[in-house]
Amino acid sequence: MANRRCWRFPAHPRPGARGLRRAWERPALAGARWSHGASKGTLGAPRTPPARSRAQRPAIPQTAGGFNPQSDMTARLMLAVGGAVLGSLQFGYNTGVINAPQKVIEDFYNRTWLYRYEEPISPATLTTLWSLSVAIFSVGGMIGSFSVGLFVNRFGRRNSMLMSNILAFVSAVLMGFSKMAFSFEMLILGRFIIGLYSGLTTGFVPMYVGEVSPTALRGALGTFHQLGIVLGILIAQVFGLDLIMGNDSLWPLLLGFIFVPALLQCIILPFAPESPRFLLINRNEENKAKSVLKKLRGTTDVSSDLQEMKEESRQMMREKKVTIMELFRSPMYRQPILIAIVLQLSQQLSGINAVFYYSTSIFEKSGVEQPVYATIGSGVVNTAFTVVSLFVVERAGRRTLHLIGLAGMAGCAILMTIALTLLEQMPWMSYLSIVAIFGFVAFFEIGPGPIPWFIVAELFSQGPRPAAFAVAGLSNWTSNFIVGMGFQYIAQLCGSYVFIIFTVLLVLFFIFTYFKVPETKGRTFDEIASGFRQSGGGQSDKTPDEFHSLGADSQV
Repeated sequence: MANRRCWRFPAHPRPGARGLRRAWERPALAGARWSHGASKGTLGAPRTPPARSRAQRPAIPQTAGGFNPQSDMTARLMLAVGGAVLGSLQFGYNTGVINAPQKVIEDFYNRTWLYRYEEPISPATLTTLWSLSVAIFSVGGMIGSFSVGLFVNRFGRRNSMLMSNILAFVSAVLMGFSKMAFSFEMLILGRFIIGLYSGLTTGFVPMYVGEVSPTALRGALGTFHQLGIVLGILIAQVFGLDLIMGNDSLWPLLLGFIFVPALLQCIILPFAPESPRFLLINRNEENKAKSVLKKLRGTTDVSSDLQEMKEESRQMMREKKVTIMELFRSPMYRQPILIAIVLQLSQQLSGINAVFYYSTSIFEKSGVEQPVYATIGSGVVNTAFTVVSLFVVERAGRRTLHLIGLAGMAGCAILMTIALTLLEQMPWMSYLSIVAIFGFVAFFEIGPGPIPWFIVAELFSQGPRPAAFAVAGLSNWTSNFIVGMGFQYIAQLCGSYVFIIFTVLLVLFFIFTYFKVPETKGRTFDEIASGFRQSGGGQSDKTPDEFHSLGADSQV
């Protein structure tokens, strides 16, 4: 039964049925520094075992720097997070920008083909070129996400984000001048290059934000990555309207607009600090790390943060360099990397991209007269509920919000299936389908949208974190590609029952999250690692020095 339990008191007897369900909420006291005195029910609020006296219990502040959440946000921290999240906005913008001008871009492909070969392009060739234009973005994202570790370990987190903007500038030039050059190859190559940029961004931004944030605000600030993505999608939907830039004369400007946020990020990031964890743990530059922490925290007393990072550095020195293959070979990392992968899959295989890729056709099928504006409405809902998640993630917890989101999406997927099935017999079902789509999007942004991005940083210590982000990012982009390419064919095969497939997947992800995913709210990276170290049933008698910086012996 050891493989069904996480985060338990090793000295306690085996819990009953209810205790087994809550076992992950009980942090190990042997070798872990947990806070005390909070309410029951989360990993960040453990209960004190009656067998231990107060003198025996290790005591630490409620948060890793002794800060309180109301005073943790400083101007330098806002600058750092805001500058980084511009990369997230780029990712979202390029995810949504290609859909609105599809017809005018296809017309450009046809004219270019006619100019070159003096004959119209065949429908099959046109479909192939368009599919390639859309899908090549995800291919670039896969390669970029897998390359995250190569950059962040050598150049640092902030400098890696700065350097990646070279890709954005090159892509903007290629796509912006593709029409003038009569070259659809330039457009496709530009989409691939901005895909590389976006893949890197999905690793750089959550990693950097997680490492500069105080523990009390790590979840809220981690949500800014998803907020940047959905804002980018919404901006692309609005700019892509025919009366703005989604027309035959301005679509190159629509695609080349990515030059603006890239330039803005290049202006802001030089004023943002490097990650203090990278400076201390990777570069051993304690004085620089201390100086950065003082600016980020707005206080001269950063001893608690420094001590926590030094302890993580000592743990890291005991382990060999962690490669991507080591994450899967070693039982020390197998459980957290599985959690990271499944949470990324729960985001992409939830069906959310199917809704966004084909929302216009779904609204048309539902009888909506102006489907493009209904699609923008779903983008507004998407953004609004991301903001809601930002304010509640540190109160409700990551695990709780993820479970609520998955359950709500499953319910909305069932409603969507019912509405689309009965639409011909009951025309008023079109209203139910719209409500179901908006609800589906809202529940996605409560949990499965933002949480998988930043929880990877929380599950892993400094050593294996870059490799873990590479694996998680590749999982995310690969599943994104599969849904984008396969949904249209599956929808033709299954008809109105297509969302039943996503319902089944959502239920499976809910079960996995319920039994395997721990709550990380309010915990330092070292405390989360200690909880994983104690999850194996045979390790309760070992001292902290006998463990690596992260690991779980339980087989999953």
